[in-house]
Amino acid sequence: MNSVFFAQASRFIILVLFQVLIFNHINFLGYINPYIYILLIAFFPVRNNRIVIIFISFFLGLSIDLFLDTGGVHAAACVFIAYIRPILLKSSFGMIYEHQTIRFNTVDFGAKLTYISLLTIVHHFVLFSLEIFNFSKIILILQKALFSSIFSIILIILITVIFSRKTK
Repeated sequence: MNSVFFAQASRFIILVLFQVLIFNHINFLGYINPYIYILLIAFFPVRNNRIVIIFISFFLGLSIDLFLDTGGVHAAACVFIAYIRPILLKSSFGMIYEHQTIRFNTVDFGAKLTYISLLTIVHHFVLFSLEIFNFSKIILILQKALFSSIFSIILIILITVIFSRKTK
């Protein structure tokens, strides 16, 4: 229990620091920003209580909002993806999610890519919708969400490949 808590707390701190100190300073073409901190939500242990992941997601998003002075849009987007996470897990992994036997380091790459892509696209769409909050700018919202999602997905996949533990 303590080692799991320590591992999750360490990931939380590391992802917030990397997001704030490195990835927030990447602003390619004015609207492409990677948001890798959602890795914590994506790979949070499945067997844990759903309320726990929602609270952790809220504090993760709030931490990013405090550093970026963004007024809660990251917290809202994080809570939303934490809330719909079971639906995305079921649609990406099917029966292994139903039986609560998902081990992210052993699942098929295609299923993992689908899951990360869905989670990232939903997060970015909610984030940019709340950030811009103007329906007349729907094209800008979609453009920022799409291109930032693509960049974020590539970085998240690279990070998971580099830092994944191989198990047989």
